Amino acid sequence: QVRLVESGGGSVQTGGSLRLSCTDSRSGASIHCMAWFRQGPGKEREGVAGYDHDGRRNYADSLEGRFTVSLDYYKKTLHLQMDNLKPEDSGLYYCAADFWCGDWADAAEYKDWGQGIQVTVSS
Repeated sequence: QVRLVESGGGSVQTGGSLRLSCTDSRSGASIHCMAWFRQGPGKEREGVAGYDHDGRRNYADSLEGRFTVSLDYYKKTLHLQMDNLKPEDSGLYYCAADFWCGDWADAAEYKDWGQGIQVTVSS
């Protein structure tokens, strides 16, 4: 059973925008950490943006303010607005969630994962 349902993504040119969404489909689930990760070709999975168990928003330093993460707590949906996209942003984007996380950017902290959604940015 797929618990985290991702949507959005696709292909854009450099400078374009995309919006990703991730919904936790489980009823009654208590989630305190949700985050987006990405994995480019030949690269390790890295944390992009997310909320930690204290409700704080966090971003990877490399993003330079181009992405915005938001959480609709009641709909259990995490959004990622990506602007001014670059070819190096291309990859598979994964949604991750868990009740608690020590380091929001550490993939090992998350038990539940979405299936991944492709983002391709062409030059």
